[in-house]
Amino acid sequence: MPRRRAKKKSQFSFPPPAPLPDNVYWIESDSYDRAVYEQLRAASPSLQGLEESGASLLPHFRALLRDLFCALFKYNVVFFKADDVLPSAAVNQELLTALHSGDLANLLREATVLDEGQAGLATVLLGEGALRLLKSEKTLTRRDLLDVWNVEKQEALVQERIDEAQNAKELAQQADAAEDISQDAKEILEQTAERMASQARAENTRLQRLAKQLNQDLSRVQEETRNRFLKEAITVAQNLDDATQEAESWGLAVGGGHQSSPGRQIELGKRLAGNDKLKKLAAMVGRMKHHALALRRKNFERTNDEVFEVGLGAELSRLLPHELLSLQHPVLRQDFIRRFVDNELLQYDLRGVEAQGKGPLIVCLDGSSSMQGDKEVWAKALTLTLLEIARRERRRFRAICFSSADAPLYSVDLNTRVRYEADMDKVLELAEYFPGGGTDFEKPLDAALGCIKEATCPASTRQGRTHFLLQESRFQRGDIVFITDGECRVHADWAERFTTEKNALGFSLFSILIDVGTSSLGSLKPFSDKITTVSQLTSKEAGDVFVKL
Repeated sequence: MPRRRAKKKSQFSFPPPAPLPDNVYWIESDSYDRAVYEQLRAASPSLQGLEESGASLLPHFRALLRDLFCALFKYNVVFFKADDVLPSAAVNQELLTALHSGDLANLLREATVLDEGQAGLATVLLGEGALRLLKSEKTLTRRDLLDVWNVEKQEALVQERIDEAQNAKELAQQADAAEDISQDAKEILEQTAERMASQARAENTRLQRLAKQLNQDLSRVQEETRNRFLKEAITVAQNLDDATQEAESWGLAVGGGHQSSPGRQIELGKRLAGNDKLKKLAAMVGRMKHHALALRRKNFERTNDEVFEVGLGAELSRLLPHELLSLQHPVLRQDFIRRFVDNELLQYDLRGVEAQGKGPLIVCLDGSSSMQGDKEVWAKALTLTLLEIARRERRRFRAICFSSADAPLYSVDLNTRVRYEADMDKVLELAEYFPGGGTDFEKPLDAALGCIKEATCPASTRQGRTHFLLQESRFQRGDIVFITDGECRVHADWAERFTTEKNALGFSLFSILIDVGTSSLGSLKPFSDKITTVSQLTSKEAGDVFVKL
């Protein structure tokens, strides 16, 4: 009787290598840290755009930004060991180590620890600094960055080979325990698993060689890289406090009077950091707004009012004397109260010109080359102060920025939100917008006139015919504010036509001459109802600008 061949036990003398770590972050974080970062990221387009820009240049740039945030936000910063992080994230380690070492880290963290707005803004500024450093190729060359991408590509290949080899090993082990599979098939599966494990080990050896070479290249430029990133971090530390204060100032001065969200603070701070024009504009808006609102709270004197007839009403300060005498009689007192409620008391009526209007505001803002510099800051500070007045008085506000006749107008509604709150994105776009070029007054004033006029819109279509209905313009019964240095002339026939239409529509045009430097007052007279100059912020001049609107 032939002897049965003994069953061969499955053996794997060279198993596949251990899986690679699935971590590309160097700083430990908990669920709260990650949730705060994701909320900031969702509320900050600047942070999202920075992630996209950096990810095209360096692998794991998104991980670098979150690590920067954690290094600034967390109270206790703990680094992972090198074996727990993928080799392709070695560049991130160099930058984070440079930031976390020395007194600079303590200086930054004093302003950012547990403050998500400050930490988020510092993350954006530091991330932009890291991106500038990589683009400059002054430390890491294009070849070094290509080596980083090769390591990242090799990591993906090694992990794929390890997964394949592990699956083959498990399949061979399952086949070895099965009774209905021939021994030859089991041996083939074992050989296949051994071959895949060998390939995985070979790719892993190549990865280790590439990672070692990358670390050597980074060591060569380590000192230079850290020094340059420290220089960027020093600039951030210098600008961070000022940028945050300016961002909060913008939120309070131009916004709805409440503190802005951390995501909004990041966007404002990023625009204000290093932007001297916006900083100067924010400071001027703050001073001008305080003075303008104080003037608006004062009672307007009726210096040109006069008594011209006796009428009915309930204004106690203008009642006829015999009406006041009726208060002493018990029966007439009851009659006085009835007629007071019904506005039927005899009183003096006054005749005069009411200086304060309450309609929408359309501000035409000169953006020609002659307005560059202090004139631009003055003009935009006036515009934003008028915007705050419009918000408080629930008045619509449109800004029209103009320059030469062939340049397109930049027209934007700045308070289209609920409760007439200013749209901060549009406000900052207007603050930064400056077209330059020549000057043409007729084009923007015609556009402003069109805003005030009634507009027609298609109401219905019936049998191929479009019926039009008159629709009242949102800016009807509004006033126009024209801000310029006056360096332009208008045609006489245009001025006559514009004045005729202005009188017919019943609106006023207030011109504000920015007489900081060269200016021309005579060019505004043909079409203006009132001309005010602002050479400095004094009570009289500010009163002419802010009280009469």
